[in-house]
This record gives sequence, C-alpha cells and structure tokens, in this order.
Amino acid sequence: MSEVLFASAKMKQLRPQASLPAKFQRQLDEIELEPKFKGKSVAIKMHLGGNLGYTTIPPLFVKLLVDKLKAVGASPFVTDTSGAVKEAKYRGYVEEALGCPIVPAAGLNEKYFITKPIGFLTLDEIQVCGEIVNADAMIVYSHGKGHGMCGWGGAIKNIAMGCVVGKSRGAIHAVYNTELTWDEELCTHCELCSTNCPNNAIKFSEDGKMDIFFHDCKYCNHCVTSCPQQAITIEGDGSERFQGAMARTTKAILDTFEENSVLYINQLTSVTPFCDCWGFSSPSIVPDVGILVGTDIVSVEKASIDMIRNEDLIPGSIPEQMEIADADVHLLQKLHKKDPYLQCVESAKVGLGSMEYTIKEIE
Repeated sequence: MSEVLFASAKMKQLRPQASLPAKFQRQLDEIELEPKFKGKSVAIKMHLGGNLGYTTIPPLFVKLLVDKLKAVGASPFVTDTSGAVKEAKYRGYVEEALGCPIVPAAGLNEKYFITKPIGFLTLDEIQVCGEIVNADAMIVYSHGKGHGMCGWGGAIKNIAMGCVVGKSRGAIHAVYNTELTWDEELCTHCELCSTNCPNNAIKFSEDGKMDIFFHDCKYCNHCVTSCPQQAITIEGDGSERFQGAMARTTKAILDTFEENSVLYINQLTSVTPFCDCWGFSSPSIVPDVGILVGTDIVSVEKASIDMIRNEDLIPGSIPEQMEIADADVHLLQKLHKKDPYLQCVESAKVGLGSMEYTIKEIE
C-alpha cells in the first residue's frame, strides 16, 4: 500500500507557516529529494496553459520546488509542449520567476523525439519528446481538473498527452472513436465548435456546411462538449479504450527512466471542469483541496479523485451550458459522463502502481 503525502489548503492559523505554500515546502522535505535527484537533470513536466486560461499552478509553487531541487544539487528545468512554452510568460512562467529554464519538450518545431512501440488497438507507436527521455529524472507536476475525454486530468494525462508530440496526441485520441457526426438540423451555426477546436480543424463553408479536416483533427472532443445544441456526436463510448491507451503510453514513457527517479505532484487548486488546454478558465467547481505528493502514480491519482467530492460542489460554479447527470456517481462523471477512475484501473493493470494507499497529512 503506497503512502501519499497530503497538504490541505485549509488553514488552521493565520500565519504564513500555516499556508499551502509553506506546507508544500514541508512535503518536499518529507520526500528526501537528495537521494532521488542529486546531480541529475530533472524535467519538471507541467501543463502551462494557453490563451485566456488563468487557473494553472501559480508560479510561486514552481519556484519553491525549483529552489528545493537546486538546494540538493539537481539541475531542474520546466517543460511542456512548444505552443504552451511560447505563451507561458503570460501566466508568469518565466525563468526570472521560476529560477530555471523553460524548455519546449520536443523542440520549437516538435521535431526532437524518439519513437516507442505501443501496439494497443490502433495505437501502434508514439513519438516521445526528446527533452523528456534525455532527462535523468522527472517530476510530474500536474494541475488537477476535469477532462472531457476521461473525466479527470492529472498526472496520467500530463504524461500521456504532454510528453508526446502532437501527432501522437491525435493517435491516442483516435483510439476513442473516429466517427464524428454532424446534425445539420440541430446546428444553429454559432461556430463554438470551430472556436474551441485547438487544431483549427473545423470550418464552415459559405453555404453553412461543416467541414472537418481530419488530418488536423485529434479527436479531443472539444467540439462535442462545446456545442450547445448537441449537434456533434462521437459514436460509441470509447472511454475505456482511450484510457487504456493513455495508461500504456504513460508506462512506455516512464520506462525510459531509472527506478526511483520520478515523483508525482498533483495540485488540487482552482479545480475547473475542463482541461487547461481549452485556453480559458471557468470557476472552480469545489473549494481548493490542497497538494498530493507520492512516488506511485496510481495512488496519487486515485487519492486526488477521491478528494474531489460531490458534496463539495460550489453552487453556481458549473457553466450554464453543462448539465449535471442525476446519478449516484463521482462528481466528474456527473459532468463528463466518463468514469474518472478508469485511468487508474487501466494503469494498475499495466503495472504502474496500486489503487490502495494511505494518506499522511503534512501540517
């Protein structure tokens, strides 16, 4: 049974040492970073957001992590996809603030990668970002939030979607299902589907017909989720296949690191319904929970999902276009109709960790 360190966002006293950043520092001291990271280059894999998003992890926390790593003799750098790195400064992610370089994981043009075989359904292989595989160690520092394709976006999603190039992200999404259907009669031509497409794959012709350029489509489900008329659908429920692909991708990437050289940090603050890749932020659906740290990715993910509770839903926080299912399931499944625990189950199947854990709270 794995141990997960938990720092609650709740404050018992009105003093700096009772705040979440101070607790985070004590969490990192508890981990004993020196044996894991001394003398190593350490990739801090984050999701740096984009466009008008503002609910990513505050730079202060990253600076505290970087300081701890440098103090034990590590050489850290923050990394994410090339597009996210280009816009990172707008959310305060600059070297002067963080204390370390910010590096595009596969180079500025996503041409720096190695190919790894997967062999799962239609996912034959993935292209893993070169800066990830060439690092000696990795800290997966994830902002926990909802996700339209798998209910939950945390460490597994951060690795599987963020440590590969765009072509591989599309291939992983395509495992879900490649049949998109547009209902012309339901469509009101608001073009929210096109606006929210991260790859600009959706256009409307002069006569009002929707056209999807499938070479650029990565089947991310943004068009389906954003359509207020439900005029776009993906046939079938491929959630289990998609999460199985994510688990196997995550394993292939983690297998490139030596044992005891990866740490997982899930920050459950500003827990929004959608992934940061949407390029905007909506209100938090639950109060800030805190930070979870551990060396078992499955346990950290399972504990994180467990701590986002139905009873903590903030009234009025759900965007009006979304509906909450009336079912006895997890809050994120009520929102996205996807079981957020499936990725934990699939990851445990391929040997990435345990669903059983104990919590050690850091005061």
